[in-house]
Amino acid sequence: MNTKSTQYDLENRLIYFAVSVIDVVEVLPSTKAGNHIGNQLILCSRSPAPTYGEAQSAESRRDFIHKIKIILKELRETRIWLRIILRKKLLNPHDSVVMTLTECEELIRIFAKSERTAESNAVREKPREANPSTSYIEHSISAISDARQAPPGGENRKISNVEYSMSDFQVRGDCQ
Repeated sequence: MNTKSTQYDLENRLIYFAVSVIDVVEVLPSTKAGNHIGNQLILCSRSPAPTYGEAQSAESRRDFIHKIKIILKELRETRIWLRIILRKKLLNPHDSVVMTLTECEELIRIFAKSERTAESNAVREKPREANPSTSYIEHSISAISDARQAPPGGENRKISNVEYSMSDFQVRGDCQ
């Protein structure tokens, strides 16, 4: 397996990250603080990998952005707990804690950039309809509704560059 492709595979990075956090938790002291921090770390660090899997199958751009924000929230919480471990000196600042914290910060930068990119693309792109017929149906309902409200001074109304007469529409009472 090519190490460069593995390095950029975010799903694998998130899985390895979760495993490295578990390794840190397993060497925390069995004190009240150590147990609490360990439990919190397990909860927040296990979430990004499966949430990333969900983001890859997002139902819309908005859903994707929401899932990326959840990943960021959990990564930031993990970073804080790792920093508390170092600050409180619950563990000697050995390589595993520092390397895990460094990886956490890199993942935060990656996902923050991904969120910004997705949001700027969402602003630039016209929203797409999930079902093209939905757009047509909504337009048709709007046209019927508009046609029922004839403009002052005439029975004809122009909708979508086509002129319609009120007699062109037969609207049933239950479609109001």
